Amino acid sequence: MTTHLQATTTLNNGKAMPWFGIGVFKVEDGPTLVEAVKAAVAHGYRSIDTAAIYGNENSVGQAIQEALQETGLSREELFITSKVWNADLGYEETLAAYESSLEKLGLEYLDLYLIHWPVAGKYKDTWRALETLYKAGRVKAIGVSNFQIHHLEDLMKDAEIKPMINQVELHPRLSQQELRDFCAQHDIQIEAWSPLMQGQLLDNSELQDIGARHGKSVAQVILRWDLQNGIVTIPKSTKAHRIIENASIFDFELSSDEMARIDALNQNLRVGPDPDNFDF
Repeated sequence: MTTHLQATTTLNNGKAMPWFGIGVFKVEDGPTLVEAVKAAVAHGYRSIDTAAIYGNENSVGQAIQEALQETGLSREELFITSKVWNADLGYEETLAAYESSLEKLGLEYLDLYLIHWPVAGKYKDTWRALETLYKAGRVKAIGVSNFQIHHLEDLMKDAEIKPMINQVELHPRLSQQELRDFCAQHDIQIEAWSPLMQGQLLDNSELQDIGARHGKSVAQVILRWDLQNGIVTIPKSTKAHRIIENASIFDFELSSDEMARIDALNQNLRVGPDPDNFDF
């Protein structure tokens, strides 16, 4: 099992992806973000997840360049993800959006590029564009975000290349078991966004009790649950001490009883939009 911060899973195309990374959702472009990403890389994180709609690819790019200089790491040692936004879906539009993201990030390629939301009637043409980028060697892996089972089934009817990732809202109150089972059957790696339910689980007594047994915080317990379930996860933080704390999850293991107790917290409860009913 995952024993250290740089441990990776192998995607269905053979590409290695870290199990654990940092997300930058809702973090504004600027020095706070640059310092957060640099702190993460300095502490051993190798995976950084952004998106066009976050409006912060410039700062993420700046942080990557500075982190590489300061640590002596090579670009190939990092795993960088971005996503195409709904307004840019479509074949030509997606190709242009990819170039725009690369330019802002100051990179030659991305490790992973995702369709951000399953906009009806648009995601198949967008997927063709991702396949084009992938076949041309411009991106190392392609995938989707917020896709339900029926979206994946529809996409795969016409796709030449199967998605490597499905990044979805996933936490103990929304454990997505049916979707996880479907993705496992099709060798699509599940990745969790909002793994801490935007902080709403931090005062949960069940999780506090489990944490107390291990001398760990609720956040660490949840992130460990993700890892033991084979879920890639990207918690967001801008504070160096929290970035370090979030990653301190490789020195303990949850028992099967504790895993079951956390599983039992599921209520199919979302904090983000419903992928079957969004209008943006």
